[in-house]
Order: sequence, then structure tokens, then C-alpha cells
Amino acid sequence: MGIPENIDALLVKFDITQEALARIAGVAPSSVNGWRNGAVPRKNAIERMCQALEITRDDIMSDEFGLAAKEHGRVPSGAKLPTEPRPAYAPLLGRVHAGDACEPDVIDDRIPIPYEVRVAHPHGYFLEVEGDCMSRVYPEGCHIYIDPAQQPRNGSVAVVSIDGADYVMRRLYNTGRTIVLSPDSWSDRYEDIVITAEDERTVEYVGTVVWFQPAEEME
Repeated sequence: MGIPENIDALLVKFDITQEALARIAGVAPSSVNGWRNGAVPRKNAIERMCQALEITRDDIMSDEFGLAAKEHGRVPSGAKLPTEPRPAYAPLLGRVHAGDACEPDVIDDRIPIPYEVRVAHPHGYFLEVEGDCMSRVYPEGCHIYIDPAQQPRNGSVAVVSIDGADYVMRRLYNTGRTIVLSPDSWSDRYEDIVITAEDERTVEYVGTVVWFQPAEEME
């Protein structure tokens, strides 16, 4: 028993129509029809169904431990059901430019994050990446999770504010008298930003990147 059987079992168990399930999942009714014919639901749709109907991801996705198997009493005897990951969310506070330094936009949203990461970095928040100066490690459009309480080491990817306004994400190297903000890009058009003690410029540390969410996993 797989996704099609689990979706059918879900419709019967909760006595809802295909159109109602589509509204719950935030998708078109044709998407639900696709699931009933073997298509795989997107991550966000699964999360919405689980939250609204108080079910687990396995109820939708699992062959052995799915809703269809449970409803038909076919869960393997003596089997230990897998533990569902604990949900956690962090705020998406703005965008940071991975290119030329610029003022960040402000966003008001919440992004799912692994529970363990959120617990380890409780003061962190997400920024959405614009630009490609860090494309080797953080592609444009992804969400980076930064921790303002974690001091960067030499070579850490950090978000800094230059001269109290412009924000940029780069690899940070600090020799004591010189700060180097280095790109890590597939493009060769970016150069190091070098700020010395003699320059009349300020660099304010904003946070260290500790985790990121690829764009394709947020759909």
C-alpha cells in the first residue's frame, strides 16, 4: 500500500472530498487526483495536511505504516512505528544580498526547520539569499539560518553590516587589523571586500550561517 491507497483512506477516514483535501493542502484538485494515481505530494502540502488533520507524514507516504495499512489492520505485527520528527519554525526576517552590499528587505514569514537545529540555535532566524557570490555553498533563492549569538571563526560564512547600513554574506577572515570578506562563487566577477584598521569604515557582525534550506525543498 502506497500514496494512492493512503490518500483514499484519508478521504474515507475524515469523510472529505477531493476538493476539500485540496483546500487543506493548498493545491489544486488535480494535484490530489495525481496523488491518487501515484504522484508524490510536495513537502509543503504534506505539512499542511499533517497539521490540519493531526496525522503524520508516514500516514501519507509510507507503504507499511501508512493510513491505509492502519485502517485495514495491516501494520506488521510487533512493528515499532517510527517516531515522527518534531516540528519547529523560525522567522524569515529579510533578504541578504550575496553579491554587492545592499540594504536588506524585510519579510514577515515562518520557515520550517529541523527541531534539533532550532534548539541548538534558539536565537537564530532565516534570511533569503539574493545574488550568486556564495553560489558554491548557498545558491540564490535558498534560506540561510543565521545565529547572532555564534561568533564566526576565520573562514565561517557570516552576514555583516558595512558602515551601519549595507548587508552582505561572505566568508569572513579577520587578522586583527584587516577584515576580508571573500566570495565563494562559481562566477569570477566578484572580488574580496578588504577593510583595514586605517579605513574609515565599520563592519558590524550580524550572524553566522549555521544551516540552510534549498529552494526546491520549500515548494
